[in-house]
Amino acid sequence: MTVDLSRLDPPLPLGPLDGRYRAVVAPLVNHLSEAALNRARVHVEVEWLVHLAATAALPGIPDLSADDVRYLRGVVATFGAAEIAELAALEAETRHDVKAVEYFLKRRLDAAAAVLGPSTVLPRLHEMVHIFCTSEDINNLAYALTVRAAVREVWLPAAARLVDAVAEMARETAAVPMLARTHGQPATPTTLGKELAVLAFRLRRQLRRVAQAEYLGKLNGATGTYAAHAVAAPETEWERISQSFVEGLGLEWNPLTTQIEPHDWQAELYADVARFNRVLHNLATDVWTYISLGYFRQNLAAQGSTGSSTMPHKVNPIRFENAEANLEISCALLDALGATLVTSRLQRDLTDSTTQRNIGVAFGHSLLAIDNVVRGLAGLDVDADAMARDLDANWEVLGEAVQSAMRAATLAGAEGLDNPYERLKDLTRGRRVDGPALREFVAGLGLPDDVAARLLALTPASYTGLAARLVDHLED
Repeated sequence: MTVDLSRLDPPLPLGPLDGRYRAVVAPLVNHLSEAALNRARVHVEVEWLVHLAATAALPGIPDLSADDVRYLRGVVATFGAAEIAELAALEAETRHDVKAVEYFLKRRLDAAAAVLGPSTVLPRLHEMVHIFCTSEDINNLAYALTVRAAVREVWLPAAARLVDAVAEMARETAAVPMLARTHGQPATPTTLGKELAVLAFRLRRQLRRVAQAEYLGKLNGATGTYAAHAVAAPETEWERISQSFVEGLGLEWNPLTTQIEPHDWQAELYADVARFNRVLHNLATDVWTYISLGYFRQNLAAQGSTGSSTMPHKVNPIRFENAEANLEISCALLDALGATLVTSRLQRDLTDSTTQRNIGVAFGHSLLAIDNVVRGLAGLDVDADAMARDLDANWEVLGEAVQSAMRAATLAGAEGLDNPYERLKDLTRGRRVDGPALREFVAGLGLPDDVAARLLALTPASYTGLAARLVDHLED
């Protein structure tokens, strides 16, 4: 009989993010775990109490002293293992996560006198906890706060470091000539740096979009009408109170919602992150291909891994393959989040509840991919000699240059240069042309001397146009 692994203590992780990859994605736990969400819920409930008192939103609500406010905010600041366990026990009783948070905070209010003395007004606020709030009033704000923190404090810095690494490699290799391949076939040469710069530029553009994301929030009751608010305290300007509260949390106020904040901002954010992922996937597959062509050598010490378990000569590009897979998983989750979260039946359904619990997983796989690409790039050495050999074996790529020069010379008045494309096609298509053969062809065209000299001096390695200079656009 085998051991039942599901019964081991401590419990074994079910997924790889909490198992073999835990060290890489651990920073996200502080923002996108269940515990972090509960801490954010407590934070929102605390700040709502503080805000109601500070704005005198309810007749008779007592003023809070500095010690009262400090005590309340300390509940959030000290939220740790014991509090996580206490909340779990409360939720086991209530079968409702936000109700458990409400009871958790009420306990802290009831215990305030033992810490602050009998003069504290906090016990009197016992029934003010969660007042006028549906669960979604708390949840939408808590998710906005946690996702924003995860993006700004963890994901964006990691992604920016990656892009900086790609950009630096692009600058270092700006002038290293490389045979291009369109449709997998030899094409007009470029430079390695220019091709990396294209990817860095694309990635950086997506980072700007993510950095500019809006994080919306609402607090307006069970169906977004402030109905309970208006009945309980009809003289209070509840829209103003709601707006100042949401904006005080650093979020954008959404004035029109059903029971839920519609989550459109989440769909927009996840689409941008997924697009970053897909550009990064493009980089991973391109670098993988350059490795297979021999343009990059993998630095064994930097890679620090066994290649094949049976073929000792191999060093597999596992960092980039791992990144590909994790980017695909991340994108699948982000796409599902974006598609699901923008719809809700009538004023409320719960499809978003389970869906949003996977936000951390989606970002975790993206963060893991970013880490793999950074490590993979750090373990690469450029083999300029391999690129030079490839260029020298493909002189036919200069056919474009020759026929274009023939066209320009004809426009300038030269004669006898008819059908340039067709003549170069006959010379180069489906066959290899070496340097002497191409130069012989050019010499026999009857080109003006300056044009002929320019073409005769051309090599595949020097036919890179403005590629090296284009890398400078990364500084724009």
